[in-house]
Amino acid sequence: MRHVIVIGAGQAGSSCVAKLRNGGFDGDITLVGAEPVPPYQRPPLSKAYLMGDMALERLYLRPETFYSENRIALRTDTEVTAIDPAKKTITLGDENLHYDDLVLTTGSVPRRLPASIGGTLTGVYVVRDLADVDAMTPQFQKGKKVLIVGGGYIGLEAASVAAKLGLQVTLVEMAERILQRVAAPQTSDYFRDLHRAHGVTIIEGTGLDRLTGQTSVDGAVLSDGTGIEVDFVIAGVGIAPATALAKAAGLAIDNGFRVDALGRTSAPHIWAAGDCTSFPYRGGRIRLESVPNAIDQAEVVAENIMGATKDYIAKPWFWSDQYDVKLQIAGLNAGYTDVVSRVGEGQTASFWYYRGEALLAVDAMNDPRAYMIGKRLIEAGKSADPALVGDPSADLKPLLQA
Repeated sequence: MRHVIVIGAGQAGSSCVAKLRNGGFDGDITLVGAEPVPPYQRPPLSKAYLMGDMALERLYLRPETFYSENRIALRTDTEVTAIDPAKKTITLGDENLHYDDLVLTTGSVPRRLPASIGGTLTGVYVVRDLADVDAMTPQFQKGKKVLIVGGGYIGLEAASVAAKLGLQVTLVEMAERILQRVAAPQTSDYFRDLHRAHGVTIIEGTGLDRLTGQTSVDGAVLSDGTGIEVDFVIAGVGIAPATALAKAAGLAIDNGFRVDALGRTSAPHIWAAGDCTSFPYRGGRIRLESVPNAIDQAEVVAENIMGATKDYIAKPWFWSDQYDVKLQIAGLNAGYTDVVSRVGEGQTASFWYYRGEALLAVDAMNDPRAYMIGKRLIEAGKSADPALVGDPSADLKPLLQA
C-alpha cells in the first residue's frame, strides 16, 4: 500500500492530506507537524486571536477527529531531523519512516532581529505561530508602550490590534515609506493616515540601531539617535522559506524549493507546496506568501500524486484587516508604471495598477465590488479603461461584459 508523508502541518499540509483522502487515495497518509496542536489558521493570529475575539478551537482548520476518522496519522509536536531521497525515508528522532511520495509543506520562518542589537532580549517577539502570539498576549495591556519594527502588513496588523487595546504604539520603518516593498505610495498614504488617526506614531526612513536593556528590553535607539522607552517589541521584518531540512538532503533551492508546474522538486517522488516553494509563473518564477496559494497548490500536488498531470496556475489574491478596514488585493503589481485611484465615500478606496495599458493588480479598501471586478478582469487577462476606473460615480460592472 502506498504511503504519502506530508511534512508541515499548516494550511498547505492540511489541504494536501484532505484532498488526497477526499479524492479517493486509499493508501497510508502521515501528516507530521512540529507544533503540539492540529493544523490551524495563521491569519487570525495577529488579528482576532490576539484581540481575544477567537478561541483556540476556532483556529483549527478541521476538527481534531477529522484526521483519525479519515485514516490520516497526525503526528504533532514531532521534528523531522533528516530526509534521505535515495532510501525514500525521513528520520524522526530514532525512527525512520518510508514514503512512496513525500510532500514538503514546511512554510516559512520569521526573520528575527540580530542578537548583536538586542534581538534576544526578553520582551522581543515575532508574529508567526501560535506559541509566538500566546507568549506576547499578556503584554497587550492598556497604556503599555510597544515598538513595532517593520511597516509591512504583519507589523501594521499588530499595530492596529495594539492601538485598539489602548497601548501606546510606535512603528518604525527603515524604508522611505510603509508598505514600500508591496504597494504603491497611494496605498501607503491610505494606511499611514488610518494608523495615525488611531494614535499610532509612524516613523519612516529610519532604522533601528539597537535595543537596550540588561536581560529584558526597556528601550530602543533609532538610526538617527532618537531614544524610545518601550515595554516590549514586535519584529515584523519579513519571513524566509523553511528550506534547511531539504537543502541538507540536496534538493534544489531557488527562493524556496524549486518546483516545476506540477509541484515536483528536484528529487524523485518529493513534492512541495505553499510558502516554501518557488514555481513557474508567466515566464518567470515566483514565491507567494498567501493562504489561497497554500491551499490551491497543495490540492494540485495531491491530484498529481494520484495520477493527474495538472499544472498549477496561480491566481494571486491576498487580504489584510486593520481596524474597521478590510484590504483585498487581486493580482501582482510587480512592474507597474501607473496607478489609478478610485476614491469613494468614507474609507472606501481602490488603487488600480497598470503596466502600460495592461491591468496588473488592484488594492481595494472596504470596496469588495472593485476587488471582485478587478480580480475577474485580471484572471481573464482583460484590462479596464483607466478613465472609467478613476471615476467613482461610474459603474464598473459593464467591464466584465467587455
